[in-house]
Amino acid sequence: MIHFTEFTLDNGLRCIVHEDFSTPMAVLNVMYDVGSRDEDPGHTGFAHLFEHLMFSGSVNIPSYDEPLQRVGGENNAFTSSDVTNYYLSLPAANLETGFWLESDRMLNLAFSENGLEVQRKVVVEEFKQSYLNQPYGDVWLKLKPLAYHTHPYQWNTIGKEISHIENAVMDDVRGFFQKHYAPQNAILVVAGAVSEAEVRRLAEKWFGPIPGGPAYRRQLPAEPAQHEARHLRASAPVPLSALYKAYHMPARSDERYHAVDLLSDVLGRGKSARLHQRLVKEQALFNNISASLTGSLDPGLLVISGKLNAGVDLQAADAAVEAVVAEFLAADVDAQELEKVKNQAESSLVFGEIDLLNRALNLAYSKLQGDANLVNDESRRIQAVTVADVRTAAQTVLRPENCSTLYYEAV
Repeated sequence: MIHFTEFTLDNGLRCIVHEDFSTPMAVLNVMYDVGSRDEDPGHTGFAHLFEHLMFSGSVNIPSYDEPLQRVGGENNAFTSSDVTNYYLSLPAANLETGFWLESDRMLNLAFSENGLEVQRKVVVEEFKQSYLNQPYGDVWLKLKPLAYHTHPYQWNTIGKEISHIENAVMDDVRGFFQKHYAPQNAILVVAGAVSEAEVRRLAEKWFGPIPGGPAYRRQLPAEPAQHEARHLRASAPVPLSALYKAYHMPARSDERYHAVDLLSDVLGRGKSARLHQRLVKEQALFNNISASLTGSLDPGLLVISGKLNAGVDLQAADAAVEAVVAEFLAADVDAQELEKVKNQAESSLVFGEIDLLNRALNLAYSKLQGDANLVNDESRRIQAVTVADVRTAAQTVLRPENCSTLYYEAV
């Protein structure tokens, strides 16, 4: 159980406080309700570009890292399809430095042509190194547009193509910032050796004066149901051929989500899972294989992925995966097998809550879904999944016509 209190400033900033005086540290997490799904199809990669720009300095603080490091703090950020998240940790005695830094870049991000050019080059280089010139790096650049034809999940957080970042101009950057990086579009979580009264005082002092604006109303095109199996073959100079199978599945807030999550664990979580046992250990077709979820706020994907052993034909490997899936659909999951993956999921929750930053992040993400207390309901929702729920989820998700398959051939 994660205990917390919450309040909202007049400008719309939602604030959550998690007191934990067992540590001398504090975490300050700011989650912006903007991800790559909120980008214009002709200007993709902007949410990720802003992750970089937000560290390039604000009007009053030209170097974000220096004052934080002077008080013993560290920071980082990440971008996903759904959110952009900034976090820092520091001794609780120096908490106000974190408020000063985060509030100033929310209010006064420094927009300079030089800063934009520097970060633009950094992101372009990241695109090349991590996605174009790294083995298997472009898999999601191919798999997402295969699976999504309408919804903006069809492009990756890095963007559709390098030119979208190379051609980003200052007016586009300013417009994106003004639309998304404002108090009413953010959630602040402060956790650690802090009191609610002190956090409220600092929030009012540093974030309260920042003007709020109209709430961003998301109107994204829904992805139509997939009624026909899709296939794509690609090749690259990689060590081993690989197979990727993406099935559409319910959104993170859907009541069926946890059933799909657990069925993916039965199929492909760890070496005791069915896919590994059949296709790695028994048939020696794959070097490794697993199943996982994108876990997105809008309807996402269950993805089976694996690298083949040398000399194994992709079509034969695909047929073997399909046989395991068909076997899964033909009979109920064993109650003990389901209990095992429930225990694994429960264990991951418990160990995840040891880390102060994880607690802050999970509170912010739950609040983004509408209720911060969802973080404390996760265990109950996992344990409530029945054998019948898993069967229904499998029949809904693991249909051949609901699958997009990528053959990634080593050459």
